[in-house]
Amino acid sequence: MRKKKIFVLDTNVILHDPNCIQQFSNHDVILPITVIEELDNFKKGNETINFNAREFARSLDDMNSEAPFKDGFHIGTGKGKVYIELEREFHEDLKHSFSTQKHDHRILNIAYHAQARYAGNTVMVVTKDVNLRMKAKAMGLLATDYTTDHVKDISSLYKGNRTIENVSGDLIDRLYQDGESFETSALNLGEDLKPHEYAILKGDSKSALCVYDPFIDRIKHTKKLPAYGIKPRNAEQVFALNALTNPEIKLVSLSGKAGTGKTLLALAAGLELRRTYRQIFIARPVVPLSYRDIGFLPGDIKSKLDPYMQPLFDNLGVIQNQFSETEKKHQDIRKFLEEEKLVITPLAYIRGRSLVKVFFIVDEAQNLTPHEVKTIITRAGEGTKIVFTGDIFQIDHPYLDSHANGLSYLIEKMQGQKLYAHINLEKGERSELSEIASNLL
Repeated sequence: MRKKKIFVLDTNVILHDPNCIQQFSNHDVILPITVIEELDNFKKGNETINFNAREFARSLDDMNSEAPFKDGFHIGTGKGKVYIELEREFHEDLKHSFSTQKHDHRILNIAYHAQARYAGNTVMVVTKDVNLRMKAKAMGLLATDYTTDHVKDISSLYKGNRTIENVSGDLIDRLYQDGESFETSALNLGEDLKPHEYAILKGDSKSALCVYDPFIDRIKHTKKLPAYGIKPRNAEQVFALNALTNPEIKLVSLSGKAGTGKTLLALAAGLELRRTYRQIFIARPVVPLSYRDIGFLPGDIKSKLDPYMQPLFDNLGVIQNQFSETEKKHQDIRKFLEEEKLVITPLAYIRGRSLVKVFFIVDEAQNLTPHEVKTIITRAGEGTKIVFTGDIFQIDHPYLDSHANGLSYLIEKMQGQKLYAHINLEKGERSELSEIASNLL
């Protein structure tokens, strides 16, 4: 029989994933009372962490709605138990190194007492806070990150496109004939293309851009088409615009470093398809420090949010300036904003709005948790298309990294689905200087 472990949870794990308590199988979980106190501080508000705090509290109450918590209660049939630990006198071993006033140190104290009390079992602190993990280890405690939603191998993360060499010239020529396509077996691949996976075919001094269409089970030509005045500058951008404007693809993710055109292409595609959708929403998460909401920032609501939203308006300006001020497409963008056909807003402000027949762009998606990404997608109504853009190596969130963020998780889990397409944009197109800085610095 596998030896039971005892996990001591930090508050940030619950705010990251309110369903985390279900992930510990037949092991036991200790919730220090200070964690419950911290969750109480987060229960009011409209940010995702506020919803997570409320959801966790409700689920905990549902598990054991009447009986006292003193002896613990089972998480579920065949699963371990949850214990809510009240404060204990600060252990002598910790007093000289840690302040007794900090929530983190009180969690550490509960774990340290638990290690002595359950000497025959493994006691482990689970926290998203790397500093708390180091403190725990310094005191001889085991500590780990919450890894349930981690992507194990970022280096092999699905890119959404590939180059295929030694393709016959006749096969490439077929793609340039109107309406022509061919079966994937004609390419003699060791590994089949995934649904909506793109490819550059090369052979006999010829090349062609193509995509595997899972709805007809054939390889089709991918044409280089502009969107609202924005022309793709490389093969990856051609692929991206194809996925963004394909009505059969309901979910698209674009990853890549700064300057590769992720947000610009998504916004241009939305404007190109403006007649297909009731509204275009473009939103990004406001990433505060250590789970503090924007109320902690100085100034009124506009001055708090302007720095976060300005890059989106900059991209819109690039598209608008493709046309002179007298041209209809230039004037239409201002009109769309005024009539709220085009809405640029923090992601938290979208919550509760109807997502029916909406082209919904979520920028900087690497700063979302996997739970937040799931919440957004599951709210998509009929006729809605959702686009996530971001750079999994440029994360501002204090408790996320390239392995544990919503964008990486989405790419890992959704690859191969018929309604999904992903493109990793590698070539920077902002400027030569921007590309050099991105690659070298």
